[in-house]
Amino acid sequence: MSFSKTIQILIFDGNPNGRMMCELSNWNGRVYKISRNELNIFSQRPDAEFTGVYFLYGKDETNNETVYIGEAEKIYSRLKQHLQDSSYWNDCIVVLSKDNILNKAHAKYLEHSFYQLAIKAERAVITNATIPTRSSVSEYDEAMLQEFINRAKLLVNSLGYKTFETLEESAVKKENQSVTFAIHAARNADATGIIVTDGFAVLKNSKIADSTVPSMSPSLINLRNELIQKNIIDSSTLRFTRDYIFTSPSLAAATVLGRNANGRTEWKTSDHKTIKDIEEI
Repeated sequence: MSFSKTIQILIFDGNPNGRMMCELSNWNGRVYKISRNELNIFSQRPDAEFTGVYFLYGKDETNNETVYIGEAEKIYSRLKQHLQDSSYWNDCIVVLSKDNILNKAHAKYLEHSFYQLAIKAERAVITNATIPTRSSVSEYDEAMLQEFINRAKLLVNSLGYKTFETLEESAVKKENQSVTFAIHAARNADATGIIVTDGFAVLKNSKIADSTVPSMSPSLINLRNELIQKNIIDSSTLRFTRDYIFTSPSLAAATVLGRNANGRTEWKTSDHKTIKDIEEI
């Protein structure tokens, strides 16, 4: 059974684009969001040199979100080193224990676990050069760390970073079931998808139309071509190589259909109900 949670967020200096501290009721963990240019101010915090894990967020040359997942016994000292390396990042998320109970083995276990979660979620391009090794911990510690991970994920997600959230976890459900929608249309368009909290996800192996119509807007044609260039859509089969989240059902429908489209009426369930029909129930 899921329970409601109480989250406390402190926005330092009233600037939501700068530093934030986030805590969950009845949990000894703490999550910081720190912009790159305010890292030196973070160093003044009493827990800045605690042991924990961190995530560095940026954008690559094609505007995809990137993340570097790391761990350190002294968080701030390690983050300072990242100011000198070649990887570019804008924001940092730090996860630590308020009472500093995490040790090096715990941090390595957390780093490996968050790396694997990010791989599974496929939400961001991971910039780690190597796969983090997983340390050996006792059964007692492993149970504690798994709970630590689940609660940290909740806070990181609440701060707007869905790096570790799978499609299933983010699916909008009706009566505890995610509703699947489909498009079967002209020019061999054949796709399925689900509504998620941050948009609409077209599922792997969905096929887009063989061509676009002359009236399709240039921006949508560019998006379709970009997805093919990135191999999110296979250039030969025109099928999605993985699940992909669009910001709206209409953007997803237009990409699949090869024309301008209203996703609230184009996507339909097996009993022919549209997204609009379901929303208005």
